[in-house]
Amino acid sequence: MSPALGLFILAAILLLLFIFLRRKSSGSFRIIDAYERLNRSVGLAVEDGTRLHISLGRGNLFTARGGSALAGLAMLRRLAERTSVSDRPPIATSGDASLAILSQDTLQSGYRAAGAEEQYRFTTGRLTGLTPFSYAAGTIPIIHDEYVSTNIIVGDLGAEAGLLVEASDRENANLIAASDNLSAQSIFYASSQEPLIGEELFAAGAYVGAGTPHEASLNVQDVLRWLIILAIIVGSLVKFAGALI
Repeated sequence: MSPALGLFILAAILLLLFIFLRRKSSGSFRIIDAYERLNRSVGLAVEDGTRLHISLGRGNLFTARGGSALAGLAMLRRLAERTSVSDRPPIATSGDASLAILSQDTLQSGYRAAGAEEQYRFTTGRLTGLTPFSYAAGTIPIIHDEYVSTNIIVGDLGAEAGLLVEASDRENANLIAASDNLSAQSIFYASSQEPLIGEELFAAGAYVGAGTPHEASLNVQDVLRWLIILAIIVGSLVKFAGALI
């Protein structure tokens, strides 16, 4: 058995175990300011009649960059469910054709879960461009003209993230942003009041209440993180002992 396959099987077993334990007893997470702000923004958007804009980036689901897009889709479904009663439904933008189709399906699933499927409009899931800057150019008018009060930028982006951040700042809209790309992370860290760093991006589903599997996945991450730390320490000790001998 290859190490990669063994790690995959271990992660799957841990996930099933923590899902079972989570259903037996609830747990708590550490507070992440950005998600606290996001949950407040959702309620205010419904009350004020404004709109959420969820930008899913350009991550292709058939590559290693697809993980951040899946995290964004998990968040999108839950936000669509929570804001289905709003006069202005949330808009999802993306820079990849398959991701745009999935965003439409995810929005519809959120409305269906809230019992308001008849209010769903497929035009709320939009493909705004297939290249980095065409994607940004197609997204900026939505930020300016669609009564957006909160921009949630989660996914694979590059330097074009700076254009989206600037557009959000010009409209004095709330900004919650995270990316798996270092260029975008540096932009978000400098411009967002509560930036999401590193694996906090992949905690999106758990923090917006997307379900027990998302919560259990955070426990799996913690276990795997400690196993990696332990492996590094043991490897260092073995190498040090070998040098002494």
